[in-house]
Amino acid sequence: MLTLDKIYQAAFTLKPVARRTDLLYAPNLSHDTQIYLKTENLQVTGSFKLRGAYNKIASLTEEQRTAGILACSAGNHAQGVAMSATMMGLHSIVCMPDGAPISKVEATKRLGAEVRLVPGTYDDAYETALALQKETGATFIHPFNDELVIAGQGTIGLEILDQLPEVDAVIVPVGGGGLIAGVACAVKSLNPRVKVYGVQAKNAPSMARSREMDEIVTLDTVATFADGIAVKTPGSLTYAMTKQYVDEVVTVSEDEIAAAILALIEQQKLIAEGAGAVSVAAAMFGRLPIEGKKVVCVVSGGNIDVNILSRVITRGLVMGGRNSVLQIALEDKPGQLLGVSRIISECGGNVVSVHHERSDANMAIASCFLKIGMETRDFEQIRTIKARLTEAGFRIVSDRAQEL
Repeated sequence: MLTLDKIYQAAFTLKPVARRTDLLYAPNLSHDTQIYLKTENLQVTGSFKLRGAYNKIASLTEEQRTAGILACSAGNHAQGVAMSATMMGLHSIVCMPDGAPISKVEATKRLGAEVRLVPGTYDDAYETALALQKETGATFIHPFNDELVIAGQGTIGLEILDQLPEVDAVIVPVGGGGLIAGVACAVKSLNPRVKVYGVQAKNAPSMARSREMDEIVTLDTVATFADGIAVKTPGSLTYAMTKQYVDEVVTVSEDEIAAAILALIEQQKLIAEGAGAVSVAAAMFGRLPIEGKKVVCVVSGGNIDVNILSRVITRGLVMGGRNSVLQIALEDKPGQLLGVSRIISECGGNVVSVHHERSDANMAIASCFLKIGMETRDFEQIRTIKARLTEAGFRIVSDRAQEL
């Protein structure tokens, strides 16, 4: 099993390569918890993965290096391996799922790796990489189920305790489990009173399910935009370490992840990918017993595709009551739209889109549906607008913000 000495050795190895990322106080993310952000999204390559990849590759023998470097990844480990191998003058091949964000694929290529896209999920890319290893004899760098990789990730735990000695809890994103295994080992070894919590996407709960069943569980499917933690099967080593060191693993929804990404952008001016924001989502939405505590959320990565980011922001606005679409049944006569827009304006809302629907078979011939998009401050303002519209005699058919 991994020892604290190996994590300290990894810290020494990584000193000239990896950044000691900042720990930022984030008072606006929670009213009843002191939240700090460990900003691994600002790490070299945009995620924590460089730590484990470099530590592993630096330990290889000359023979292992000469055989070439092989890896599989949804994107962040790929970049860590590519950069590390290139820095050491080694050829690397990375198998990635064909659904990986284009930005991560292109970044991996720019860092010097040969990328092979594999149909399916991370687990399919993993199987392809194993087959390729048998064929070529290349040295495989596992993204999480490797002691030296875990040791590299564990250096984050050392930094957290050094930056905030009085920390009460650390919240860590969980996919295959390499990050939380390393962080938890370092933190618990140095200060057993500190709680360590893991967070997964509700649609990819492999580690949470495994802990519930008290055995490693392989999910049939995973479906989350948090691609960095979309793993069907946790590692055997990481599962054992999680059982030993981690207090609890919880899950968060896609909407909660989106809301956390938006909050990080607005409140902290930080860009996080879905996997990187799950720790913040768990803190924001009360998934853990951390009220009144000093809590560090590890923001594990910031490599989010801009197209996905746009959709995530829209979903986050809806989740926060900042964006709403009302469908209103109107009599098809002059002045109706003016009446609706006047009420919204008087309540402080801002109309951003308007659509009339006259062809619905369920409506009366002399009526229409008005679908109106609004920018609002919060859900309370939406409720006020709806109440005023109802008082004025308008019938609200649906409210998209409420449905979501």
